[in-house]
Amino acid sequence: MLTTYAVQNGSVLPREGNQPPEVLRGAVWLDLLNPTPEEGRALEAALNFEIPTREEMQEIESSSRLYREDDVLFLTANFLYGVENGEYGSTAITFVLATSVLVTVRYATPKAFASFAARVARQPQALMTSPDAVMLHLFEQVVDRLADILERIGADMDRASQAAFRTARGQMKANVRDRELKNALIVLGEVGEVTTRASETLLGLTRILTFVSAEKATAVRKENQPLIKTLVRDVRSLIEHANVLNAKASFLLDAVLGIINVEQNAIIKTFTVASVALMPPTLVASIYGMNFRSMPELNWSFGYPMAVAVMLCSAIVPILYFKRKGWL
Repeated sequence: MLTTYAVQNGSVLPREGNQPPEVLRGAVWLDLLNPTPEEGRALEAALNFEIPTREEMQEIESSSRLYREDDVLFLTANFLYGVENGEYGSTAITFVLATSVLVTVRYATPKAFASFAARVARQPQALMTSPDAVMLHLFEQVVDRLADILERIGADMDRASQAAFRTARGQMKANVRDRELKNALIVLGEVGEVTTRASETLLGLTRILTFVSAEKATAVRKENQPLIKTLVRDVRSLIEHANVLNAKASFLLDAVLGIINVEQNAIIKTFTVASVALMPPTLVASIYGMNFRSMPELNWSFGYPMAVAVMLCSAIVPILYFKRKGWL
């Protein structure tokens, strides 16, 4: 789907679907979502430069993701999407920055794009002054969205850690304790996955901003160049924050796994003690369960009570010994 954004009479006029070449050339921002071959060819004919295919966008070489052709910059990076509905992932998005238009090519919709489109409708004169301004303000929206995501998953991780350690300290039922620990593992796994993908997005933005900084004399207007420094500073701070969250998630994951191991060891120890305590009574019962003719105890009137007493004593003595050693 093709969406064009043009400023007319101080307001943004978005149009969807195929448009005439003069409309395409007059737009400030052209947004391609899951573009069809026909839409790609129409844009190439109207703008006189090629639109990268999905296969080209998936290439990981830096030279294939960040390059310049004449006066047009081609910038590709992976962006996090779908965190709000739990079906998160990373998608490659290409920004084609020309002197008169910005073209974005994408196959998913990060929330930052939807938020920026709504923001453009409210502040067209501030955001749609030039293609480079649109791109930098869009990056600003992406960074703000990533900051919100990292803040939210940091809070989720704190709640998971509190639940895990509360489980370790408290006297809960086994099923409740197992459920709490399982939920903590799931949350910490999701935190690790999201922070890794967020770090990937921030790394891609860092590479784009570094490339744009090298080309800013011809690609970015002078009044928009301070935005690059602000974005670089914000991205660096978020990278540091994401690294801290990753380290904390790894520590908490190890801690939760350690708690689970302690729980399992306690269960195994209980079974081990029970097995050892029952071995002597089992031996006594086995001896007096043998069917030999010459067993003098069979004729004793107190033989049965004696055997039961011996079995009880042989079970109690190991338990008392284990308690004295602190194993119970």
